[in-house]
Amino acid sequence: MNVTSYNQRIAILLHEGIRGVHGKTGLTLLRYGEATVVAVIDKQCAGESLSELTGISCNAPIVDSVASALAYHPDILAIGIAPSGGILPDAMRQEVKQAVAAGLSIFNGLHTPLASNPELQQLLKPNQYIWDIRQEPPGLKVGSGQARSLPCKRILTVGTDMSVGKMSASIELHRSACRKGVRSKFLATGQAGLMIAGEGIPLDGIRVDFAAGAVEQMVMASGYDYDLLIIEGQGSLLHPGSTATLPLIRGTQPTGLILVHRAGQTHIRNCNHVPIPPLPEVIRLYEIVGYAGGAFAPVKVVGVALNTGHLDNVAAEEAIAQVQHETSLPCTDAVRFGADVLLEAVIQF
Repeated sequence: MNVTSYNQRIAILLHEGIRGVHGKTGLTLLRYGEATVVAVIDKQCAGESLSELTGISCNAPIVDSVASALAYHPDILAIGIAPSGGILPDAMRQEVKQAVAAGLSIFNGLHTPLASNPELQQLLKPNQYIWDIRQEPPGLKVGSGQARSLPCKRILTVGTDMSVGKMSASIELHRSACRKGVRSKFLATGQAGLMIAGEGIPLDGIRVDFAAGAVEQMVMASGYDYDLLIIEGQGSLLHPGSTATLPLIRGTQPTGLILVHRAGQTHIRNCNHVPIPPLPEVIRLYEIVGYAGGAFAPVKVVGVALNTGHLDNVAAEEAIAQVQHETSLPCTDAVRFGADVLLEAVIQF
């Protein structure tokens, strides 16, 4: 499956996701997907300007329902929300059913599978499909650390928290590399990244025993064909509920790390009792875990991607300068200012 095909017409189901907290997948697809988005479905914001609300350069209309979106002739309905527990609310389930009945294929990034739903299966027509993204790949094994033998550079984005911009920083770094003529590949590990790249692994849908092995399998499949692999990070070693970061470190055997942090954030979101240590300490933590006392090759954090989306330009530049001073590392907001600074650090390192 590849949502980046230019001839596909996408409608994004994003109820309460533009102004709410569950729309990360849909908004990321809007920013980075290459297919044509013909409508965004969000009853809360229907009729408003998408570009003004999101800052994303897209003129697609915001409509109130799938029924309204059908007037724009989409081919695919992408579920762009990530509600708590990954369960689709009943009202939206009915909208998905309506989309399938109208001939649309479905991109489903939720934990709840839809392709096996008998009611939806009965509605499918030839050349129409439901892609459940969070499916464990077949033939997985436990990790073995063999990615360290690859000749390519392997850059993994790591974070001070979940949802701080690791995927965006990864894509921006990949785009910068491609513009410079570097043979680069972005490797997706989450639902939004998979919708954009059309391939990768849904790391949070893989049994933990095989997580490092799944990452390793993905990296080994591309490691001899590219000079630079940029792997989308997940979670954080600082988050008490995250199990994704360590398998990524072990599976990729990274040659370098990019630390991603939201400017000014001092505690883990939704866990105010867990502080984020000073960035030099976080950097030291990631480098120690990567090296594992000598079990694996030394790995360095080579730059910091700072998320300044909540700041104005002056405050953003001041925050970047402060982080550069604090860490003695190159730093930029890759979405706001581009990732050339980080790419230069990766290449020089």
